[in-house]
Amino acid sequence: MQPWKIAAAAFILTGAINAQTTKGPGANPPPTPGNTVPRSTQPNNGNTTTPFPGGNNPYQPPIFISGTVMLSDGTPLPDRAKIERVCNGVPIVETETDKKGHFSFEVGHSLELPDASVSSDMNGRESPFGNSSNNGGMSNRMGNTDSRLWGCELRAALVGFRSDVIQLDTIHYMDEPSVGTIILHRLAKVDGLTISVVSALAPKEARKAYEKGRQDEAKNKLDDAQKNFEKAVSVYPQYSAAWFELGRMDEHGNRIEEARKAYQQAIAAEPKFILPREQLSWLALREAKWQELVENTDQWLLLDSLNSPDAYYLSSIGNFQTQHFDIAEKNAQAAVRMDPGKKNMRARYVLGLILAQKHDFRASAEEIRAYLDATPDSKDKAVIQKQLEQIQAAAQEQSQPEANQPKPQ
Repeated sequence: MQPWKIAAAAFILTGAINAQTTKGPGANPPPTPGNTVPRSTQPNNGNTTTPFPGGNNPYQPPIFISGTVMLSDGTPLPDRAKIERVCNGVPIVETETDKKGHFSFEVGHSLELPDASVSSDMNGRESPFGNSSNNGGMSNRMGNTDSRLWGCELRAALVGFRSDVIQLDTIHYMDEPSVGTIILHRLAKVDGLTISVVSALAPKEARKAYEKGRQDEAKNKLDDAQKNFEKAVSVYPQYSAAWFELGRMDEHGNRIEEARKAYQQAIAAEPKFILPREQLSWLALREAKWQELVENTDQWLLLDSLNSPDAYYLSSIGNFQTQHFDIAEKNAQAAVRMDPGKKNMRARYVLGLILAQKHDFRASAEEIRAYLDATPDSKDKAVIQKQLEQIQAAAQEQSQPEANQPKPQ
């Protein structure tokens, strides 16, 4: 193996682990209950910036936003949906809806990021999208858009559904707070379950404890939430949704082995429940357990192969590290194809490393160059630029005409 290949492989490992351990799941409250965080949230070594500070800046008047989430077919929401503000590709979970789909929040007082640092995703992992330009946190109050909303859009997040988006960069801080209705469209052909079915069979006492736990979680009373989820599963051991929430409580508290066991209990109770399988995949990445990552993403893709770009992305990393390069390439290409908005350019970088490993240096250089072009302020730019130069040199050497090769005697 050439030296640059060793460096490239090591960099994927280092980037993944650094992003997991720099802050860790205990740094911020866990994701809100009921649905997957659409993590365009893949770990990496991106910058840590706060381009959209929260409401604590005395120079910034508060911005309040409210609205409603509805399903396109008019049926009630199957669960509460998360409300995400996505700024320059970085998602921030601001709040969640009530059971009827209504929501309201103050910009910068995120449900999951109390310090309003948009450079981290919902599990405390660093953003995969590199650095965003810092707008200084000062509002332009001459009738223009508030700087906290530049490059931002609002969407709902509920597994099994695709959300319409509402552009926020035309909203002024003194505008009417209602942004109207966000429509969710049901995704078809999903074998896995995004909402637990067996949980509907839970007895009243267990359901009451579970709902109380979710209320405590929303109020950031995480110790109380954990006690209520523990009560729910003690009353009803098949309560897969409660096991999942217990796993998230443990992950938040950095009790990783306990979190893994809780997620496994959720799967044992309900094998087609997608959410714990997803969380186990991220845990495997965090701990660099590559075979475990491959196995979990394989199961995740069996449950939902049409709406899971993160599963393809994580699978490509796991298969790259276990030297299954053909599968790694195929899944990295799928992750790129399923990201038309180019919000996870890290997948292009991973694809570039895989192609280099397969000696397709020209295509590799194109992918890595695309990543660098899309993330010009990335903290790892110098390292990746050097990799790119080495790959470009290999491509040039590979393209030398046969006339330059020594002729057989």
